[in-house]
Amino acid sequence: MNWYDLARGLHILAVIAWMAGLLFLPRLYAYDVEQNGKPEPLRSEMQGLLRVWQARLLGIILRPAMGAAWAFGLWLLWLRSGNGADWSFAHQQWMIAKLAGVFALSAWHGFLAGERKRIVAGASTRTGRFWRMTNEIPFLIAIVMVMSVTLEWTFG
Repeated sequence: MNWYDLARGLHILAVIAWMAGLLFLPRLYAYDVEQNGKPEPLRSEMQGLLRVWQARLLGIILRPAMGAAWAFGLWLLWLRSGNGADWSFAHQQWMIAKLAGVFALSAWHGFLAGERKRIVAGASTRTGRFWRMTNEIPFLIAIVMVMSVTLEWTFG
């Protein structure tokens, strides 16, 4: 059994699920915000449905996928190090860029989870336009991460 290939495959699957949620949740937020101008009872009914979908997306897909992506990613790091023997690759520029991307995606995930609490409490000041404009942030971060790992590039 090639444990590294297994860990890499499971990591990729977890990241795909995590990215899907990170790309879809802001769209649900945009739809939620845009209900504010609608008449009752349509506004309340739609926001109620959207908020159930938001909660399910966070709880059933996003949180578990992020946890799995982190767990399999840490396993990959351990395996790549030769079971803890050589961590020199962790100081290379491509790996630093990859890890910076992981922390950026995790921060964005945290921001989205916190924003859901503000939306439910009626305290969010974000507009539908904001959510549409920031919707692709995870994908842009992922581009840098994937290119870093596949090319193992360096500067200078």
